[in-house]
Amino acid sequence: MSLEVARVTTADQMSQALFVRRRVFIEEQNVPEDLEIDEHDRDPAVVTSAVHVLARLDGKPVATGRLLLEDSEGHLHIGRVAVLASQRRRGLGRAVMLTLHDLAREHGATSITLAAQLHAVDFYERLGYTARGAIFLDAGIEHRWMDLDL
Repeated sequence: MSLEVARVTTADQMSQALFVRRRVFIEEQNVPEDLEIDEHDRDPAVVTSAVHVLARLDGKPVATGRLLLEDSEGHLHIGRVAVLASQRRRGLGRAVMLTLHDLAREHGATSITLAAQLHAVDFYERLGYTARGAIFLDAGIEHRWMDLDL
């Protein structure tokens, strides 16, 4: 078993990341595609607003996540973290998150924020995140804001 987690740098890698996100968010969680795929999800050669990572297990895409380099409040923001259902509970989400943390540090971040689906709050707490604020709906799914000092 060979796991590789790397920054997405090509259009082909981006399509592999979007394959994972479509399976998890659109097919599994019924998020409308126009809410899931946005202006940050284009060819990485032209998009400068986000950095994506892709985890491949034996060469097959299994997990992904992205780092928005500036959200509406000027923070670095992790989002769209997804692991294929058949590959969960194997440390892939953690590997994606740690890679995103490294990328955030490379961009000079000292803290990071994310909107966690309620079922994933424990996962993010194990990575050191702290929940803040009330539960809110995003794409019809309950979320909480969470923050981490890097």
